[in-house]
Amino acid sequence: MKLGILKADTVRPELAVNFGEYPDMFMALLTAQAPDLHCRVYDVERGEYPDELDEVDAYLITGSKASVYDKTPWILSLTDFVQELHRRRKKLVGICFGHQLVAQALGGTVEKSPKGWGVGLHTHRFSSLPCWHDQGDRNLDILVSHQDQVVRAAAGARVLASSEFCDNAVSQVGEHILTLQGHPEFTKDYARALMTARRNLLGEDLLQAGVASLDKKPQGSRVAAWIINFIYERN
Repeated sequence: MKLGILKADTVRPELAVNFGEYPDMFMALLTAQAPDLHCRVYDVERGEYPDELDEVDAYLITGSKASVYDKTPWILSLTDFVQELHRRRKKLVGICFGHQLVAQALGGTVEKSPKGWGVGLHTHRFSSLPCWHDQGDRNLDILVSHQDQVVRAAAGARVLASSEFCDNAVSQVGEHILTLQGHPEFTKDYARALMTARRNLLGEDLLQAGVASLDKKPQGSRVAAWIINFIYERN
């Protein structure tokens, strides 16, 4: 199985030294569940795309500090690419920014939330359990870092999980697109470092609340198993 990682952001240099870039985080997370998974990175911010859509078996869009409603050329190009993946029913996973971009590209709406920033560990609750889910606890504890939110899901999407902070936390379109607002690839150490680096943006109260939430264990490896089930079509 070949996975194309569509890299939509660069980690802060001072954090990349210890944590790597976002594709590194995803490769570590996903290959722990599927050692035979081979990943190829496309830096979509720089306009890098596969020569042929079938160059890989599935795609994953990373998070980004950018907003999907920005009219920057690389976001418009990525939107076109997502629409083509959808037309071809190609497997696609979207994470955070990727979750939002898929929604917007397919007829949904993304806005800056009046609730402000969501950081630290949040609990998303599934209203229904799809076949790629482990059929266990409906609650998912996952690290988040976002201010934008999907306020209207993509056309034809099923919203599978939500929270008090985020109504559209996990969505699926058909059998080929899965998107999640949370960050399964984040470790607690990276989440803490990122929040600290954004101290002035978040404010002291939210920063301290976010750091305190890290006492609870995130379930990134659980989500990784779901992603592998989804792209490998394991039930």
